[in-house]
This record gives sequence, C-alpha cells and structure tokens, in this order.
Amino acid sequence: MLGKAALNYAGLLMQLDSVSGKYNDAGEQSLGFKGPTLNYRKIQNLEIDPLFEEYIKLPLFEELSKRVYGEDVPVACFRAMFMNKPSHQGTLLPWHQDAWTHLDHQPLITLWTALDPATIDNGCVEVLPGSHKFGRINPDHPSGFLTEAQIEHFCPAGNGTFLELAPGEVVLLHNWLLHRSDVNKTPISRRAFSVCYMDGRTRASNGETYTHLFD
Repeated sequence: MLGKAALNYAGLLMQLDSVSGKYNDAGEQSLGFKGPTLNYRKIQNLEIDPLFEEYIKLPLFEELSKRVYGEDVPVACFRAMFMNKPSHQGTLLPWHQDAWTHLDHQPLITLWTALDPATIDNGCVEVLPGSHKFGRINPDHPSGFLTEAQIEHFCPAGNGTFLELAPGEVVLLHNWLLHRSDVNKTPISRRAFSVCYMDGRTRASNGETYTHLFD
C-alpha cells in the first residue's frame, strides 16, 4: 500500500476505498499504483508476488481444488487479492454471489484468509448458509450482484451468519454463497487475502488468460 514492495506495480490492479462508505463511490479498479496510503480497498493480481504465490500453492489448497474440479483437471487462479477495510472507514459491500458473465466455466471456490481480527464491528463477511444451492440468482449481472427485489426475497434480515475470524484463520467458500460486508466502525483495520481457484480450461470472452497453479 505504501509503494515499497519489490514488485512491478504496473501489474497490480489497485482500488482506493470510498470515503462515503458507499460501494459505488469506491475508486476506479485499474492497474497501477495510486499513491502511498493505507486506504486501499483492493489490491489484485497478487499471484505475481513470490510470497503470495507460495501460499496459494500449498498442498492443502491443491487437494481442496482437485476435490472440487477433479484430479485430472488443471486448476488456475482466477484472482488473488488483498481486501481491506481501513479503520473507521471501509466500503459497504452489497449482497452478491461471486459469478461472472464473461467466463465459460464458473469458478466455484474461494479461500479467504484473515490477516487482522475479523469482527462484526470492523466489517467481517456475513453469509447466508446454504444459499449456494439456489444456483446463480442474477446471471445477467457481470459479477453476480443482486437486485433490490432479489435481496428482499433471498436475504431476509437476521438470517445471516457472521464469519468472525482470528488472524491466520481460513474459510473455504462456495462462490455462489450469498455474502456481504459492512463498513468498519473500529480503529482496527480488517485486512484479508482472498484467492479464487478455477477450472484451468476456462476461457474468457474478453481474452484474459489465467495462471495455472496445479496440473
């Protein structure tokens, strides 16, 4: 975030957090450094960093991926990213599924690692258990966000489960599990590392290619 890592920042997709807390007010998601600040919301393409690359290739994660996609199927990284809710800030993330219209195969699993304590007060992830069984609820949205009517129908208030985690704890999530997160109301940042594993045979309509992790 401070621009001091030994990396080619031109290859990182970086987004500044919103000041208002509204999702649509967050900064543009684009390649390149946006200046030294701890108020980044997202830093993506971290598979180019040797430390993160080593982590996402752990044997346990390979075993999990192969159980989902098959022993003989190559597994690729769809995205590896740092997510942040700065202290007394953060962006409200609306209810959505992780699904994308430009892919011919949908990625199915994400591993989410807490780097700070993730609590209700600092904006931990809230999920609706079992909601992945609904299938894709809004397949017309480019990245799986629900309409207001769909939120009212599928996400009744009080039915969610908050994923409160200690630093270093990891959760395995089905990408179609409905989830959201609130702003950070505390002086403790809520930083996390998320990696989405996909079928390595997936093709994207925009021509994007993906790094194979396990063959």
